[in-house]
Amino acid sequence: MTQSTYVPPKVWQHLEASGGQFSKINRPTAGATHEEELPVGKHPLQLYSLATPNGVKVTILLEELLALGHSGAEYDAWLIRIAEGDQFSSGFVSVNPNSKIPALLDRSGDTPIRVFESGSILLYLAEKFGAFLPKDPAGRTETLNWLFWQMGSAPYLGGGFGHFYAYAPEKFEYALNRFTMEAKRQLDVLNQRLANNRYLAGDTYTIADIAVWPWYGELVRNNVYGAAEFLSAHEYPHVQRWANEIAEREAVKRGRRVNRTWGEESEQVPERHKASDLA
Repeated sequence: MTQSTYVPPKVWQHLEASGGQFSKINRPTAGATHEEELPVGKHPLQLYSLATPNGVKVTILLEELLALGHSGAEYDAWLIRIAEGDQFSSGFVSVNPNSKIPALLDRSGDTPIRVFESGSILLYLAEKFGAFLPKDPAGRTETLNWLFWQMGSAPYLGGGFGHFYAYAPEKFEYALNRFTMEAKRQLDVLNQRLANNRYLAGDTYTIADIAVWPWYGELVRNNVYGAAEFLSAHEYPHVQRWANEIAEREAVKRGRRVNRTWGEESEQVPERHKASDLA
């Protein structure tokens, strides 16, 4: 390991060139950069998103709700092109002041309700429709344990491991070692839990599984960062069993395609306004 020659200054200054491929959209300030209203479709639920792991959580849940017969879960899914800065429009910032996807606007009542942060959206929809969240205190609490585990853990996987493994303009051995160790520790947490439980909250498929699967399930299936071999994903057989079982759910197959603009053309559904868009 080579010794870094970098010495932090007394006061940090933002240099756009230091942001690598994200230099044009990452900045140390919040708020809108341009005026633009969000489009609104005919359904009560308006989703503004992209098919990243965080975005996929919500479209999977919406498709699962529709599969259960909850017609009120019909939704319009609008594409937010984060590489082009759509998340900094005045319309998007009004729904999510944090300028991150996904963001949801529920227009079913007299006053529209904005919901941002993927975990908050999952909890909101599960409570609204009474599905994928156990009603008994023990089951509900265990589900929320794993939902909040994901919200707290995934930044280490995405902004930590994923950034330094896949996106950083240079490879830093210390950073990769630090975040790879944490990513593997998290996979081991899941593997031990799933060794004796079909799903994260027990025998029932819940929003906890819907939250965790797009990150960790797709990671061991080599669909996140192409890092399964690097992380020795074969060491987590219970995570793989769980990940493959969930991947076969029809609603999951549909939900992961919504707001996708990459990969095979047959998998891409940039916007979704009716069920037939996924046909």
